[in-house]
Amino acid sequence: MAISTPDLCDAHPELVQVVEPMFINYGGREQFGGQIVTIKCFEDNSLVRELVAEVGKGKVLVVDAGGSMRRACLGDMLAEKACANGWEGIVMYGCIRDVDQISGLELGVQALGTHPMKTDKKGIGERDLAVTFGGVTFRPGEYLYADNNGVIVSPQPLASA
Repeated sequence: MAISTPDLCDAHPELVQVVEPMFINYGGREQFGGQIVTIKCFEDNSLVRELVAEVGKGKVLVVDAGGSMRRACLGDMLAEKACANGWEGIVMYGCIRDVDQISGLELGVQALGTHPMKTDKKGIGERDLAVTFGGVTFRPGEYLYADNNGVIVSPQPLASA
């Protein structure tokens, strides 16, 4: 999917919300987009593990990890599983690890930063709810587009796969 967030903003200014600039692009796919699926968790990636095991064709996983800079909620094994199950990308409001391996995957991954420590697995978190960070509310079923220029959200699709 060829995506240009500046072009989408120019073509649909009334539809897009632009996330504050905070994310770094780590994935092998620098442009990605799709329907939003959400998780809210804090220093526990149990739900991330569950969701990346599901079919993700045409979907982007948005993880509100509370902006934690103390643990990584995504590593190479979960990213590989997401890639194998067809996810378009993952936006992590928190940290990831194993960035060298993740950069080689056909998966979009944007995160606040990196941290080598994994999370605890306590099974704590929620899925499929509206989450807010970066000045934008991400609602399940809406659409997210990301590239090296930024991340945008729209209530309706703006680009086709």
